[in-house]
Amino acid sequence: SFTMNTYLFVYDLMQFCGHSWIFTNMIIRFISFGKDSLADTFYSIGLVMRLCQLLSMLEILHILIGIDKSRLLPRFLQITERIIVLFVVINSQEEVQGKYIVCILFFLWNLLDVVRYTYNMLARTGIYYVPLTWLNFSLCIPLYPLSVLAKAFAIWVSLPYFESFGTYSIKLPFPVTFSIYFPYVLKTYLLVLFIGMCITMQNLFSERKAHLATASIKKKRS
Repeated sequence: SFTMNTYLFVYDLMQFCGHSWIFTNMIIRFISFGKDSLADTFYSIGLVMRLCQLLSMLEILHILIGIDKSRLLPRFLQITERIIVLFVVINSQEEVQGKYIVCILFFLWNLLDVVRYTYNMLARTGIYYVPLTWLNFSLCIPLYPLSVLAKAFAIWVSLPYFESFGTYSIKLPFPVTFSIYFPYVLKTYLLVLFIGMCITMQNLFSERKAHLATASIKKKRS
C-alpha cells in the first residue's frame, strides 16, 4: 500500500542519513588526522552507529509482517551478527574500542549500507538504475565475507579482556553448580558466525542473479 511504501521510504531515508553521516565523518577525520583518527573511531561515531544498528532490527519485523519480501534467515543473521559484535563485544570492552579493527569494521558496514539504502529508497519510488542495481548486489559479494572476518578478528582480540575481567561470565554459588565462561561462548559463536556467512552468501548470490536479470529485462523494455 501507499502508506507502507511511504513508511519504508522514510525508514530507508533515516538509515541512509545515519550511515552517510558516519561514512562521511570517518573519511573527513582520516583525511584531517590520518592514522590518529582510527583509534578514536568508536568514541566519535559510536553513538550514531549504535542507533542505526538498533533501528535495523525493525527490518526483521518488516519481513515477519510481510511488508518486506526479503528472506528472513539471512537478514536475521546479518543483523544479529552486528548487534552481538557491536553491543556485546565492542561496547562492553573499552580496550577493544580503540583497536584499528573497529574502524575497519565500521567502514565496511557503512559502505555496504550507504549503497543498500540508496538503492532501497529509489526502488520504493519505482526508480531502478542498472549501475546502482549492479553495485548494490555485487559489492556485498566481496565485502560481506571481509566484514565477517573483521567481526571474527574483533571477537578474537576481545577474548583476553573477557578472560581478565570476567565480563558476562557467570558462576552460581553452592548448591547450584552451574557456570558460564563467556570466552568459551564467544569461541563457539565464531563457528556460528562462519556457518551464518555460508547461508548468507548463498542468499546474496541468488538475490544478485535474480535482480540483475530483472534489471536487464527492464532496461531492454525501456
